[in-house]
Amino acid sequence: MVQLLQDFLAQDLVLPMFSSLLTGLLIGFDREMRGKPAGLRTHALVCFAATVLTLAAARQAEWTVSFLGDTQIVADPARMAHGILTGIGFLGAGVIFREGASVHGLTTAASLWVTSAIGIVYGVGMYWLAVAATVATLVVLVALRLFYALLPVRTEVRLRVTVRLGSRFDARRLTEILRSEGLEVGPVSRSLSRPSERLRLSTATHARREAALDRLARALTDEEDVLSFDIMPVEDPAGRPLPDPLAERD
Repeated sequence: MVQLLQDFLAQDLVLPMFSSLLTGLLIGFDREMRGKPAGLRTHALVCFAATVLTLAAARQAEWTVSFLGDTQIVADPARMAHGILTGIGFLGAGVIFREGASVHGLTTAASLWVTSAIGIVYGVGMYWLAVAATVATLVVLVALRLFYALLPVRTEVRLRVTVRLGSRFDARRLTEILRSEGLEVGPVSRSLSRPSERLRLSTATHARREAALDRLARALTDEEDVLSFDIMPVEDPAGRPLPDPLAERD
């Protein structure tokens, strides 16, 4: 057992394996703090596994295999990297989900993909490139979020208004209210519920301040023909969870 440990330490394996594990923990820590589905353990395992598989592919001469006589073997370690990145693509798809018109999890999927790429770079012994890639990834995930915090927040908002069929409140009136509150006006979709004789108007807009959403809610409340309405903000570009001022009037 002691001899096996000495042989392991004598080979150039400890540094890439330890470095990849540390890198995965650093990137995963950011995702864990953000409450994402793929966090500390997932990123650490992805980076570590990518390094281990790359090391195995780069040391094919040490494999214990039995070949047929006169067999010509052509080794291509790059195939392992291709297989790793393809497999991570399926793993990344598991953290992406759609909620209405919004798509969530793209940044986490990208962080998994770049974590596996860094693990491969560790496996081929390009340590400085791997360290530089780790720093760049952390800058994108952490520093750019701080930069977004200094910018005016431009929140995407989904608006849904329900009125009685045949009432005076229509798409034109909804557009007028949005413009009066200084909000952008997008296309208005219409859906009809026959049993209840209700018309639903839906659109998307953008607001830079939540006060504008409060004014919009008050303006819709003052409309007698409005039966109910939903004002649903979408997650902002920095990935911060926004309060959901869901307003409803029966």
